[in-house]
Amino acid sequence: MLIRNRPGWWMPESAATPREMFLNRRAFMAATGVSVAGALLPAGIARAQSDDPTADLYPAPRNERFELDRDVTPQKYNLAFNNFYEFGSHKQIANDAQALKIRPWEVKIDGDVEKEMTLGIDELIRKMTLEERLYRHRCVEAWSMAVPWTGFPFARLVALAAPLSRAKYVRMETFYNPIMAPGQKQFWYPWPYVEGLTIEEATNDLAFLVTGAYGEPVAKQMGAPLRLATPWKYGFKSIKSIVRFTFTAERPKGLWEEILPTEYGFWANVNPDVPHPRWSQADEEVLGTGERVPTQLYNGYGEQVASLYSGYEGEKLFM
Repeated sequence: MLIRNRPGWWMPESAATPREMFLNRRAFMAATGVSVAGALLPAGIARAQSDDPTADLYPAPRNERFELDRDVTPQKYNLAFNNFYEFGSHKQIANDAQALKIRPWEVKIDGDVEKEMTLGIDELIRKMTLEERLYRHRCVEAWSMAVPWTGFPFARLVALAAPLSRAKYVRMETFYNPIMAPGQKQFWYPWPYVEGLTIEEATNDLAFLVTGAYGEPVAKQMGAPLRLATPWKYGFKSIKSIVRFTFTAERPKGLWEEILPTEYGFWANVNPDVPHPRWSQADEEVLGTGERVPTQLYNGYGEQVASLYSGYEGEKLFM
């Protein structure tokens, strides 16, 4: 008899939110008990990104290997509740984030690589085969959501970059334009936003470079045109609006680690047993439901990532 060992995050396809439900917002809201009237968003936010040159690539085929143990968060919440400090330190930055100019957009790959290169975002996207994955997302602020991301494995960008053997980390950097993004005028933040992963983390099957969500190009307030999704880490690691990947032998220091090193570290792996210095991480509020659920180690993805941290027991792993 064949016995299959299911990963901890697995659920049957029958329990996953059907594609047509989250692509049709009105049907989704009705099915989840959210009134259509209550789902209305400010002008300019709810419209489809039909002017995106890569819009023809969406919706991408779903990779059935990545499923959820909870419902997909309705799109209206993810469009109206966002952290994007470049446009403000509050959650209601969706209107302001529409000032983000995502074309032209160039992505630079440099550092310890065989050949440095700069690619236009549309060229980069079309070099990759896009797929959709259902991922949980856990914010360090103790709230969570579940998102149908579209994009490609980070490992494919690493392969394109062809890093040299001395490269141990990938440093990522977002745009810097204080005129466009007034939050970058706040001098107490070390702009531009920077984050980093080890090469092993970046090439793990879960590490995902996002170009879309909910079956269309990713919205500006969600990190267009290119952001990171590392679902086993706290959300501040998943840098938005990336313009540069630098392969390096030196461990990068992220923006939040630079500001508050006693509260935010390099690893940022989700761990319910390690509290933030100012609040517990034992449970989380599921965005849009008001429900609090227990937080899982590595956000439930331990089977896929725990081996990455063997031998690092002396490090400040989780915060």
